[in-house]
Amino acid sequence: PEAPVTLNCQIENLSEGWRIYWYEAVPDVSPGAYRYELLPESISGTIQKSYMVHGQKHTAGYACRAGRGNPEYFTKYSEPKFVWLADPHPAASLSVSPDREQHFTSESVTLNCGGNSTEWRVMRFSATGHLIYLRICLVMTASLCTINRTHSDKSVYWCESPSGEFSNAVNLTVHDLLLVSPVHPVTEGASVTLSCRRRGENKLSDVIFYHNDKLIQNDSRGELKISAVSQSHEGFYKCEHSGEVSPQSWMRVKSGDMEGYLLTVTSKYTYLLTYLLMVISCPTLFLTYHTT
Repeated sequence: PEAPVTLNCQIENLSEGWRIYWYEAVPDVSPGAYRYELLPESISGTIQKSYMVHGQKHTAGYACRAGRGNPEYFTKYSEPKFVWLADPHPAASLSVSPDREQHFTSESVTLNCGGNSTEWRVMRFSATGHLIYLRICLVMTASLCTINRTHSDKSVYWCESPSGEFSNAVNLTVHDLLLVSPVHPVTEGASVTLSCRRRGENKLSDVIFYHNDKLIQNDSRGELKISAVSQSHEGFYKCEHSGEVSPQSWMRVKSGDMEGYLLTVTSKYTYLLTYLLMVISCPTLFLTYHTT
């Protein structure tokens, strides 16, 4: 949150006289469309090919275009690019069922957009760089969107509202050999189990697991168990079985629940204070209570 982000605009054959304009891409009610709102510092355009965003407090999309002449002639808008804020409490939450990052081809995957907006739409950004609006998934709050990919694919999915609110984003991969890993970040100290699956087979044995392309387990077990997750476990994981390698998935590790920790500490101190007050105010009754 509020970290500076530098955007770069690439325009072919940019000659003298062109000025670059920067926009925020705000979701529009129109299917698959964005309206582009000119950023205040870019009203007159700039000759610089880069632009720094300061104080960003929510996930946002950005685009650029160039113009010159009088009256001014403009190029087309660039494809919007999204700067995802590492917000632990986004405006909406996107959940996935089955709850994993990798899925089999032709397997139905359900996306659930939950949040305060009355209307959400599901967006997909493919590995090929194409932004796609899933028209069948114009959903109401807490409604479901089911997708079914018939071929190998890797894409990013998220929910957004007409008012410009964004959910968290999730990576979903479609393949025939899967690494079963959590789709959402794992909390430090929690346990996690990664496994390898092939369509039609319940459990595989003799599976090789890799972390950041480094072999970390090669035995008869079909699972990789981490009893207490730490920051060192964050990174890319993949599995290998009978010479076939699954796509890799990123497992993100988030810090422990400090709020819960403080609540626990506060509760302990509250109990201790109550204990002392009871002893001071009525020691006989208190001792009798405990001895009986």
